[in-house]
Amino acid sequence: MQTIFNKNFTKSLLSAILLWLAWCPNGYSFLIFLGFVPLLIIEFRYWQNRGRKTNAKFFGFSYLTMLIWNLLTTWWVTYASFEGALLAFIMNSLLMSLVLLLFHHTHKKTNHLIGYSSFICYWLAFEYLHLNWDMSWPWLTLGNAFADSYKYIQWYEFTGTQGGSLWILLLNVLVFYWLFIVENKKKIALNISLLIVLPTIVSVVIYYNYSEKIEPVNIVVSQPNIDPYNEKFSGMMNEEQIIKSLKVSSNLIDKETDYWVAPETTIALDVQENELDTCPEVKILQKIIDNYPNLKMVLGASTYIQYDEPITVTARQNKNNYKFYDSFNSAIQVEKNSKVKVYHKSKLVPGVEIIPFPKEMKYFEKYAINLGGSTGSLGMQNDREVFANATNKGVVAPIICYESVYSEYVRNYVKNGANILFIVTNDGWWDNTPGHIQHLAYARLRAIENRRSIARSANTGISAFYNQRGDIIQQTKWWQATAIKAALNLNNQQTLFVILGDIIYKIAVAFSFCIVVATMFSKQLKIKN
Repeated sequence: MQTIFNKNFTKSLLSAILLWLAWCPNGYSFLIFLGFVPLLIIEFRYWQNRGRKTNAKFFGFSYLTMLIWNLLTTWWVTYASFEGALLAFIMNSLLMSLVLLLFHHTHKKTNHLIGYSSFICYWLAFEYLHLNWDMSWPWLTLGNAFADSYKYIQWYEFTGTQGGSLWILLLNVLVFYWLFIVENKKKIALNISLLIVLPTIVSVVIYYNYSEKIEPVNIVVSQPNIDPYNEKFSGMMNEEQIIKSLKVSSNLIDKETDYWVAPETTIALDVQENELDTCPEVKILQKIIDNYPNLKMVLGASTYIQYDEPITVTARQNKNNYKFYDSFNSAIQVEKNSKVKVYHKSKLVPGVEIIPFPKEMKYFEKYAINLGGSTGSLGMQNDREVFANATNKGVVAPIICYESVYSEYVRNYVKNGANILFIVTNDGWWDNTPGHIQHLAYARLRAIENRRSIARSANTGISAFYNQRGDIIQQTKWWQATAIKAALNLNNQQTLFVILGDIIYKIAVAFSFCIVVATMFSKQLKIKN
């Protein structure tokens, strides 16, 4: 028994290490096709036993794998909050392990075909849930593994990142089948080779033949490098932060500049939204715009709206005037002779910007992790607001920080008319760790899925420009006050992914439901291998 335990422990550890090595910035992304194979071997051995205790044993090894993978890949979250990160590791690993346990239960009750199909469908359904509920944490969505190997997944324009997740899961199952199930190993080896080689060849052909329509806009991106822990929310006034952001980029702004982009919470201290057009911070920006008539400014801001009654579940009460209000992590666009446009960040960081299920758990807002600015549950909006302008040169998707990790979410900006993507972020919470590097890399996937150029302004991370193939054509250094300038092309064409959205995930959810029903009636159906 001890020998079996040791072998399973080794396989469990091997799965975790393979999954971790496959993640950026490690650079071994194709190991992801083997990442689940050791776990599948453990499950197969327990399936052969069919004992009652196999559920608990497989769950234990699954949890060990998922916990180690989460720790090795996202350990940098501890820089923002050790306690919050520890809870996230524990809960995320638990959710992943429950998916694997459900697969094992289904496999025991049915057969290989339904069992291994359930592994694929359940995991995809889990990813879909994890993208669309209050405890969302999609950082380890499997399709993200290729963020650094982006030349090989140009076909994400057809499927989105969900297609990458399906590719990975299917190949893990086929490799396992090749090792343990089928007798005709040559045939399945050929299928595995084709499933790896053909999409890769298609992708490389797309990459080297993709041509952007020439429709440039000139953009200056500011990286003011204001320390989020010791400056941004610790006494440095809004006007000072705006002036610093403008100062590092002033030598790059000219009469040809169409956009100036500054980071998340450039206006760090709350401004009331009905006073935005006349507030001192916007007046500073308007003075610059007066000298450059084509210039539009897109930047992050902390804003709030007051109500006489608590009309939203996230509203809180002002102790001074007893009115209710919502705080927002916002993006704004300032331009000549036009009202300031506002978008509210709506994919919020659990435990920091939103307490999960705020209506039911409002009491716990006081325990929210404080990373500066407003804490607790921030306000949100239902629609993906895009920023058009009077010159009709560019329709901007104002993506704020964490939102850039969400495929379907960003796709909805494009559905609403965005022909260029702006990401405003503040990656300094994690110091110089893989966190800000992974975040930088994930933006490539959004460029490919939507075939949109991207301007990325990071306060303390890395700012960059991306073309529509996902290439980073220019970037800054870490922790440096600077600015960069480039001409990026607009694109109004919609990819197949933009048209269809999360269709693969939705099919997986439907299939998962059917498999669960089949499992419930497995005895009546007399399902056999």
